[in-house]
This record gives sequence, C-alpha cells and structure tokens, in this order.
Amino acid sequence: MQAQQPSSTARSLAASSLACRRGDRLLFRKLSFTVKAGEALHITGANGTGKTTLMRTLAGLTTPYAGEVQREGELGLLDERPALDLDQPLGKALGFWARIDACADPSGAFSALGLRGLLEVPVRYLSTGQRKRAGLAALLSRNVPIWLLDEPLSGLDVAAIETVTRLIELHVQEGGIALIASHQRLDIEGLQTLELGDFAPAAQEEEAF
Repeated sequence: MQAQQPSSTARSLAASSLACRRGDRLLFRKLSFTVKAGEALHITGANGTGKTTLMRTLAGLTTPYAGEVQREGELGLLDERPALDLDQPLGKALGFWARIDACADPSGAFSALGLRGLLEVPVRYLSTGQRKRAGLAALLSRNVPIWLLDEPLSGLDVAAIETVTRLIELHVQEGGIALIASHQRLDIEGLQTLELGDFAPAAQEEEAF
C-alpha cells in the first residue's frame, strides 16, 4: 500500500523551550526540537517521564506549562484510545470517522493492516493489537502529513510490528513526518532519537517552576 501525501512540502513540527506538568509535578523542561518533512523522531524514556503528555501537547490536546509548539501541516494522533464506538462493528465504527474526516477510500488501509476479516466484529471484542491496527487504519485514511504515534507497537505480534514499522517508514520516505513514543526498538532508516529523561528537572529546578 502506498500512502498518498499532500502536495505541499511545507511541513514541520517543532517544540521551543517546552515544559509540561502532570498535577504538581514538572515532567520535563527546556525541550526543543524540529522535525521536518521526511524525518522521523523516536521519543524514548522510562514510564512517568512524560511521553504521553508530550504527544498530547504536540497534538494540541494539552496546554504546555511553558514554551510553545509550532506546526505546519495537519496532524493525526494514535494512542491507546482509538475513539471507536465499542458497540458498533469495526467497519461501521471506522466508517463514522471516515465520513467526519472526509477520508479517502479506506480499503487499502484495511488490507495492509489485516482488518478485512474483522469489519463485522464489534469493536468491544477486538484485542488490544487489533484495536491498535484499526486506529492506524483510520490515521492512514485521513492522509495527514504529521503522525503522532504513542506506543504504536504495543499489543502487536511480530508480523504486525513489521507491517506497522514499514508503513511508518513508507510515510516518512514519501515526505511525511512521524514522531513515535515507544519503549520498543524501531527499525526505521534515518530514525532520530530523543531521550525525554534528559530533560527531567533537578529537584531545585522543579521548586523554581
């Protein structure tokens, strides 16, 4: 399957002196990076360092405590909540978002991710890995240039991990942008890495914030 990208090459996602909190706890500070068309960035870090908070902040769902996010191009977020109606068959649940987002024909995404045999199965009966693949299919169909992927390989078997990895790599090769927060190693050519723990505050800094 080939992902068709928008014609514009003016795509980028950047963070400038970003700081985020969870409750009273400062997770990270002074975080800056820029990812441009054709680049992928692997966000690593132990549990609790703020990977999911960072992804939600980049998506505009959470306001940063300090700093700012600059973006050129539409984005899509894939996390542990694929936002699919649990009581609907998978095909209808995906079709709802296809109509809302005016998506392209999703059949190619269904085939690439092995979902054709699951379209009549209610979402609540799908495994974690199947739901993750369904969420990625919805993202593929939206045809947005910037992908934010929070633990996209969790719950997947070896074959599915290979498929998802290759789809991410193809997206980047065709001029897209991918930011992947994951504990797992990613075999993607040219992948850059950002260790979020490097931006954790010292105790005195946290008090200053």
